[in-house]
Amino acid sequence: MEINLKGKTALVTGGNIGIGRAISLTLARCGADVAITYFDHDQAAAQTIRAMGCHCPYLHLDATNSAEVNQVFAQVAKEFGGHVDILVNNAGHLVGRVPIAEMPDEFWRKVIDVNMTTAFYCSRAVIPYMNTGWGRIINMSSLAGRDGGGAGAAAYSAAKAGVAGLTRALAKEYASKGITVNALAPGLILGTPFHATFTKPEVQQKIIASIPVGRAGTPEDVAGAALYLVSDLASFVTGEIIEINGGVYFA
Repeated sequence: MEINLKGKTALVTGGNIGIGRAISLTLARCGADVAITYFDHDQAAAQTIRAMGCHCPYLHLDATNSAEVNQVFAQVAKEFGGHVDILVNNAGHLVGRVPIAEMPDEFWRKVIDVNMTTAFYCSRAVIPYMNTGWGRIINMSSLAGRDGGGAGAAAYSAAKAGVAGLTRALAKEYASKGITVNALAPGLILGTPFHATFTKPEVQQKIIASIPVGRAGTPEDVAGAALYLVSDLASFVTGEIIEINGGVYFA
């Protein structure tokens, strides 16, 4: 069955690189107009989407800034005729690996803000614009939120576990409005700045050796799951955390 998103509007935070880029391009290929927010500048994804004939607003956003989130989301909604159908809360970052005993308060707050508070701010901001009786919110959790993550990732693990709880709460609150809310929990996904920065090659190989399907994931693996969740094929799916880890972990 072909998934057709023609006429739908989407907003992907951090949609210019890594997993966010793959999701943005996938939604556009299925016909959606896709707004991308970015923190570090790279216009390639937006240019590709526009070349497909889709409308693609491209805006800078610090998603940890509540006022800025509200302003940018209002601007996107205006460009999309007053409604946003799909939100992908992809903004997030490990920030660094710090053992609990050495972790400053400021580091803990930063990691929580970047990975969980952003999902709260953006979900709250988009709800008024999901006003057509049909909406999809996808949050980005992580395998780390399930299994505690790697060395020095306690704050990140806690934040991503919190995203799972937020997802379920939102799913309950907005199901009657025609809005489904789900999360994706990727494992080792290569081809992204995340693992290129924070996971040494020898550690990557050790993890790959433990994956039952015999390979690391790709951004496109995550984008495929996102596409399913925003489609009408998943209209009866809400409050779920979709594991994307090649069989390393089962919920």
